[in-house]
Formats: sequence, C-alpha cells, structure tokens
Amino acid sequence: MTESSVSRPRIRKNDTVMVITGRDRGKTGKVVRVLPERGRAVVERLNLVKRHTKARGPQTPYGIVEKEAAIHLSNLMIMCDKCNAPVRIGKRRLEDGHSVRVCRRCREQLDR
Repeated sequence: MTESSVSRPRIRKNDTVMVITGRDRGKTGKVVRVLPERGRAVVERLNLVKRHTKARGPQTPYGIVEKEAAIHLSNLMIMCDKCNAPVRIGKRRLEDGHSVRVCRRCREQLDR
C-alpha cells in the first residue's frame, strides 16, 4: 500500500470505542494502539486470541498466551462522554485555527 492511499484514521489512542459488529459486538474498551497502515486498532481486553508460544529463556516461558488482536476501524465507533452512546464524528475548526473532532449527535467537542 502506498503512503498516499493510507488515510488518517479518525480513531486515536486512548479513545473509548464500541465494537459494532463481530464476536465482541456491544462491548466497549480503550484503544491501546492504532495501525493506520493496516486500517486497524488494538482495543484493551477485546478481540482476545490465544497464541501458542515457544520458550525463549527463563523470562518468557512456553504455553498458551491470550492477547488482544487488532480490529478493523470500520467495526469500531467512538463513544461520546456526554451522549454515552456510540456516535459518528465530525470536524470543527476553532477560532485559534486548530481542528478538533466533535460528536455529530450533541456537537460536544471530543478532543480536550
């Protein structure tokens, strides 16, 4: 994928999001990491998968490890603190020239 074809995701690290489709539909969590080149995000305690690991010394033993897998951004919606619901987001330019994300439902500013 070329750099020009990668769009900037609207979801950012530390956003609270809700999964809108898939195995974890309806669950909410905090975004731990965003992978814009793959169009995915890792959400805390959601989309858990089991990985079989090989022993790599005394600090990393063998066994089955449960970890979070990335979820496609189209399957996530940002939660508005004021609405307490999953919402679409828009952009608004402030007087000082900065652009902020806003809730489309209540027009509340999401970026602090």
